[in-house]
Amino acid sequence: MSQGIALVTGAGSGIGRGVALALVRSGYSVVLAGRRKAPLDEVAAEAGPAALAHVTDVTRPASVEALFIEIKSRFGRLDVLFNNAGIATAPAALEELSVEDWSATIDTNLTGTFLCTRAAFRLMKSQQPRGGRIINNGSLSATVPRPEMIAYTASKHGVSGLTRATALEGRPYDIACGQIDIGNARTALSTPVLEGALQANGSRSAEPTVDVAHIADAVLYMAKLPLSANVLFMTVMASRMPYVGRG
Repeated sequence: MSQGIALVTGAGSGIGRGVALALVRSGYSVVLAGRRKAPLDEVAAEAGPAALAHVTDVTRPASVEALFIEIKSRFGRLDVLFNNAGIATAPAALEELSVEDWSATIDTNLTGTFLCTRAAFRLMKSQQPRGGRIINNGSLSATVPRPEMIAYTASKHGVSGLTRATALEGRPYDIACGQIDIGNARTALSTPVLEGALQANGSRSAEPTVDVAHIADAVLYMAKLPLSANVLFMTVMASRMPYVGRG
């Protein structure tokens, strides 16, 4: 029995790939969205016929609109959206950060999440049966910043506000919204923390990571809750990473 229709953005690699495959294994039909066709096709081939790849740039309203037109045409509804697409530019001192890097980070991590949320909200509000669940990929940086990561930190603080506002506005329409804040998932992007991440005291030290499978399990738990229940915020992290008491 199908669990429903799910959309994962940034599905071509890392956390998005892991979550998408877990959703498929759990019985969902999954739409894989991302900017690069080849990685999406690889995930779709691994996932099998329950997965549909759709090249999407979440920073472009027309691209997001085309994605949701395809979802409505193919499936008629959307039950779960995992807003995972995101970037982090190279660390830079606040006064040296370029406007281009600032804009790229905000456009992808915050505006992209908003555009997909807005489109999902419209569909979930109008479909029958009504409602659905939106899960945003936040970060520990949504609460506590790393040095030299001001754009990423600001974008993830914005995502937390978006999560709260969406949860509030979704109440009358059975649309639940929650956020998973992840600490050091073991992906290609975690190489810098393994080699030595800049700490608040100016030192550098290697940090532990957590397997993406645990992240996928947590997202599945959130996704499968009845719409009468919601995990507003969940933190999943490597137990020994320097987060609690950071600074």
